[in-house]
Amino acid sequence: MATRLQPEMEQDLIDRGYSRRQLAKVAALLGAGAAAIRVTGAGAQQAAKAVAGAVRIGANECWTGPFPVAAKAAFKLVEEGNRYEPDNEHQKLFDAVASVEGIPADRIVAWPGSSDPLSRVAVAYASPTRGIVTADPTYEAIWRTGDWLGAKVTKVPLTSDYRHDVKAMLAADPNAGVYYICSPNNPTGTVTPIADIEWLANNKPKDSILVVDEAYIHWVDGPNAAKLAATRDDVLILRTFSKLFGMAGMRLGLTFAAPSLMEKMMRYDGGQVTGMLPMTAVACGTASVTEAALIKARRAEMNAAREKSVSHLKAKGIKVIPGSQANMFMIDWGKPAKDMQAALLAANVQIGRSWPIWPNVSRVSVGSMEEMEAFNAAVDTVWKA
Repeated sequence: MATRLQPEMEQDLIDRGYSRRQLAKVAALLGAGAAAIRVTGAGAQQAAKAVAGAVRIGANECWTGPFPVAAKAAFKLVEEGNRYEPDNEHQKLFDAVASVEGIPADRIVAWPGSSDPLSRVAVAYASPTRGIVTADPTYEAIWRTGDWLGAKVTKVPLTSDYRHDVKAMLAADPNAGVYYICSPNNPTGTVTPIADIEWLANNKPKDSILVVDEAYIHWVDGPNAAKLAATRDDVLILRTFSKLFGMAGMRLGLTFAAPSLMEKMMRYDGGQVTGMLPMTAVACGTASVTEAALIKARRAEMNAAREKSVSHLKAKGIKVIPGSQANMFMIDWGKPAKDMQAALLAANVQIGRSWPIWPNVSRVSVGSMEEMEAFNAAVDTVWKA
């Protein structure tokens, strides 16, 4: 069911260039939340349906589930499932994240994943006249929503070393409402330096929003952009528990931003989505974020599996896009990626898709060491230069 927008909210959207028809799309998007995103042009399926029995390394999922200590915390909340919120679970999560990231707890909001806040950014800060600027290739959710709503979307190629070209992004639309950086980038896994992100924050229009999507940041043993959200009112950081923490099916994400920025994103429906999270996911996330040793060990295990496959491919003369610091990498087959994807699936290995700008390049998620050995064997079977 669509949300009925309040008259003042409708007027805000009209003042920013949206038509009456586009208002109906905004209402539908916010009213049905993630469900609307999945079934509209705002979010066409980006990961193929899993094939039973295949090695599943196509959707950037973690190869294993939550840390045991986190699963135990979630199960405790299963046993207390008769309560909406047994013991202030939301605040426990915010306090735990704040202690790790060094940002105020009142700048942290939890969501059922990242799709809803990404869509809200497009609604609240972009428009037909104040557009969205992204890299290409990158995670498309925000540009899909922008396209569907009728906001202007500008795509800028990555640099020669596969980071976001922040100066070109600003030059491409100096008056955009939203600038979106995904770092590590999906699908390349490459990191845009913090200095570049700070440059864009400092040089973009004062009234625009910089969104930094750090869904894969826990795979990086280095700095992150969280401090920008701690000190600025025009930067929003996205995080998720779907990747390293092995909680994709539990649907838990975070935003770091000034309360005033979040209030504007939530004003269309009162922020009701953030109050509907399953307590099992919240408890699991709370128990996960402070486990520094477990995070480091899982990162090292994944890195070893990734490098094993990268080395195997290079030894066969197959080009791999360099620099990934995430649980994925991209292979340039030199021929249509869809054909290689199909050939590998016939060998019972399900890899990821290509992006329109790079039709010969496949994204491969990193699974367990055993799964990557199966991938290597499948490549040996199907590869013909």
